[in-house]
Amino acid sequence: MSPTTTPPPRDYSCLLVEDDAGFAQMLAAVVRETGGEALPCGTLRDARAALGRRSFDVVVLDNHLPDGKGFDFYFELAKRNPAQTAILLTGLPELAHAVELTRHGLFDYLSKPIEAVAFAACLRRARTRLAHLKTQLPAGEMVVASAAMREVAQALQQAARHPTATVLLTGETGVGKDVAAQALHRWTFASQAEATPYVAVNCASMPAEMFEAELFGSERGAYTGAEKTREGLVGATKDGTLFLDEIGEVPLPLQAKLLRFLEAHEYRSLGSTVTKKFNGRVVAATNRPLLAEVAAGRFRQDLLYRLDAFTIHLPPLRERREEIPALAERLLNQLAVKYGRKAPKLRPEDAPDLAHYDYPGNARELRNLLERSLLRTPPDVAWLALDAAWLRLARSVPAPSPSSTEAPPAEPAPAVTLPGRDLPPLEAQEYELVRRALAETHGGIRRAAAKLGISHQALLRRLQKWPELRPGGA
Repeated sequence: MSPTTTPPPRDYSCLLVEDDAGFAQMLAAVVRETGGEALPCGTLRDARAALGRRSFDVVVLDNHLPDGKGFDFYFELAKRNPAQTAILLTGLPELAHAVELTRHGLFDYLSKPIEAVAFAACLRRARTRLAHLKTQLPAGEMVVASAAMREVAQALQQAARHPTATVLLTGETGVGKDVAAQALHRWTFASQAEATPYVAVNCASMPAEMFEAELFGSERGAYTGAEKTREGLVGATKDGTLFLDEIGEVPLPLQAKLLRFLEAHEYRSLGSTVTKKFNGRVVAATNRPLLAEVAAGRFRQDLLYRLDAFTIHLPPLRERREEIPALAERLLNQLAVKYGRKAPKLRPEDAPDLAHYDYPGNARELRNLLERSLLRTPPDVAWLALDAAWLRLARSVPAPSPSSTEAPPAEPAPAVTLPGRDLPPLEAQEYELVRRALAETHGGIRRAAAKLGISHQALLRRLQKWPELRPGGA
């Protein structure tokens, strides 16, 4: 009697969409050898039926199938699950299309003929990604590997259930507010059969004299040089998402027009008397403390209240260091696609330097570092050579102590004196609690209110009573 062998545990599931039965058997064998459970399907119809019954960790998709193209079916997968790990099998003439799909979230592609060793290596990389995702919410292009970013992802998913609610994203330069806005857009319209427009506007780069015409459009002859009617960015958004980046840079005289648009969701093209309806969502972003801008007279208070319907603060990278390895890997893979080369690996000995550096420019600075390093690393080298100047800088900065990211112990509330009056002890304690909450949330009113356990309006009333608590207040 031969000894009984226990089959290895299957720790991931794989849907194989391939119409060549012999080739599908070879792929299934490799999936099983790497610890996966394989379900072959010969048509897109069978694949849709399988996905209707259950979800799969990995989908391997041939491009040429009897009832359609894998290229087109990939977008169906992405709409079902923005974080779906998908691998495309394609011929050499179609590689350009496969590369393009990676910009839309495709995990990887393999050109035919495919060897078992290369397929197994691709599956192992997919398993590494799945291990990251087990501790994350499905966030599309966002990396969500920390408690702070899980809160952000949960807030974005909550906002996605209200397609017309205005959302304000706050945070330092480079934290990924544009990435968060795109994730919100994908989640909001994930069930739509057709792609919904996402229009991004950089308010800082738009000339003040052209702001209204660029945003709302213009009629022929509305201003000198207007030789034809232009739709404008709001019109191009239709029922999708209008992302107003750097909203704090909008000149004060133009803020009134923006306020009317946000309040009524209606607008008029420059030179027109026809009122048009906007049925999409507005997402605004700023790296400025808007409360301080209001106090300084540079931002309208009523516009801030209108924007503050649903505020989400993105923490800086130094407050989510545990995310750096996954984020660096994601960025490095994106950059490798951009430059048409294979992504080198991050050396284990570089991990401490990457982790303890503070990144004043946040994720944008990390991306720039990786891009510089990639361009200086020869294509045939397996490991990334981090920029030497940056390494010297990182190693000159003392590593943070384990407790350095924790909040300092609370100090007794000092005696508080406001101009012209002293506060009684109980009110002085309340004053100090509000001050600390606003400092910890970088001026985020809603997050500060949640931290204090009071309503947003209750905190606004206290700020009217204590205007010096506003960032930059007198």
